[in-house]
Amino acid sequence: MVTFDDFTKLDIRVGTIIDSKVFEKAKKPAFQLTIDFGKEIEIKKSSAQITDVYRNEDLVGKQVLAVINFPPRQIANFMSEVLVLGTYSKQGVVLIKPDQIVENGDKLG
Repeated sequence: MVTFDDFTKLDIRVGTIIDSKVFEKAKKPAFQLTIDFGKEIEIKKSSAQITDVYRNEDLVGKQVLAVINFPPRQIANFMSEVLVLGTYSKQGVVLIKPDQIVENGDKLG
């Protein structure tokens, strides 16, 4: 079990995907995402295994939730800086996103 204090250590923010590329060197199919988290946090990159549900060209402009305070993780030749959140669903990983357009950098509360 985790405590509420453990949960509050996670910095989960809203960002908008501004670029998406097929991650050719990943062991499992993935996209390399570039995400704008607003002025305070700016631009971060993430490797996301979401190819079962999403097409590369449909991701730009989507808002997503991501954990921004995990240590960066090297994946092949790419440094993933944030963890984009999604649900493990029957059809594949489905992104978690706000149901209305909000400001980039807004914090999950």
